[in-house]
Amino acid sequence: MKRTALAALQAWKQQKRRKPLIIRGARQVGKTWLMKELARTSYESFVYLNFEENVVMQSLFTNDFDIRRILSTIRLFSGVNPEADKTLLIFDELQEAERGLTALKYFYENAPQYHVVAAGSMLGIALHPGAAFPVGKVELLDLYPLTFCEFLDALGETRFANLLQNRDWDIIKTFKTKLSELLKQYCFVGGMPEAVASFAVNRDFAEVRKIQQEILFAYEQDFSKHAPNELVPRIRLVWNSIPAQLAKENRKFVYGALKQGARAKEFELAIAWLTDCGLLHKVNRVAKPALPLKAYEDFSAFKLFFLDVGLLGAMAMLDAKALLEKIRIFEEFKGALTEQYVLQQLKASKDLSLYYWSAERSEGEIDLLAQHRNEIIPIEVKAAENLHAKSLAAFVKKYAPRRAVRASMSDYREEEWLTNLPLYAVEQLTAIG
Repeated sequence: MKRTALAALQAWKQQKRRKPLIIRGARQVGKTWLMKELARTSYESFVYLNFEENVVMQSLFTNDFDIRRILSTIRLFSGVNPEADKTLLIFDELQEAERGLTALKYFYENAPQYHVVAAGSMLGIALHPGAAFPVGKVELLDLYPLTFCEFLDALGETRFANLLQNRDWDIIKTFKTKLSELLKQYCFVGGMPEAVASFAVNRDFAEVRKIQQEILFAYEQDFSKHAPNELVPRIRLVWNSIPAQLAKENRKFVYGALKQGARAKEFELAIAWLTDCGLLHKVNRVAKPALPLKAYEDFSAFKLFFLDVGLLGAMAMLDAKALLEKIRIFEEFKGALTEQYVLQQLKASKDLSLYYWSAERSEGEIDLLAQHRNEIIPIEVKAAENLHAKSLAAFVKKYAPRRAVRASMSDYREEEWLTNLPLYAVEQLTAIG
């Protein structure tokens, strides 16, 4: 399986002023595989310590942060002699090691010649009680489920991934039917590595759905294991409401959909817990589409999306037979899958900040508003080849952005005031224009 994040890790290895690297992301998005793949492809040796599995090593950093003692203990435990610049030290589920995060600071300050990469689910990294985060002493890399192009690579369809990345629109148009079919498969399978790996070998949608249900069950088990007891019922209410929230024509999160009389104050911590863990993506409204967008965030209005489109379909029990109905899969949930898919692809781009915009006293709304460097890009998401974009046209007329994008199943084309970007090429947003 090919992950584009591997190139970022290899670039990290070559840095002169390298800091320990923390890979953040929800459980089962491939953090462990990525670290081991870096070791396999770029180092002479590696030491892998999983602090959740190795209870004995959880006290490795308890007494002090003497790097010589720590390395000696690692040598005795693993049988591998860590060598500077030649051995990759992998600390997995680091949150389970007492003072583990703090220890990274001392690797950076006292032993920068050693290459250290760490990971832990957001359940631990973000919320571990008493952990002092080593601000300025570590680098961070966020890992998400596989994007559509990574999915194509995993299925052996690398030629189509390359075609999209090269943005040869005339040839892409020639293969529209094939790309549409693969996109429908992706919207069912999603980007969770285990589901993708299974589908790549067996092409069995039933097996994929079984894996997705197991992942969802594991997440729900984590609620009880890691969250404060009093918060668990509220977390479950929020989590289970997402398919219904996204199925609404207006996908703004509504507290009243959780239970009668529900208020923001009751559920703010539950939502924060799920977003900090990487299980949900929170997209806030902006009151004004001006730079920087963050300065105009409206924290009272937001949308919540799943980490993965395949898991959304699994929660909503989407039937795989929908894949046989031309492009109908994108019309399920009134476009919820489409917007989830687009958000997921763009979220994987480190160069974008994502919000949405709606007018104060009218029905006008822009599905996603992306800030790319010093540019604001309004994005309207359309299921199938529905090309009506009244809200986008009104937005462009009023605010005159340099470009506007409509993501749909129609072919790529530049029009007077917008760019139509095919859904299967939405990853290329920052490369066009």
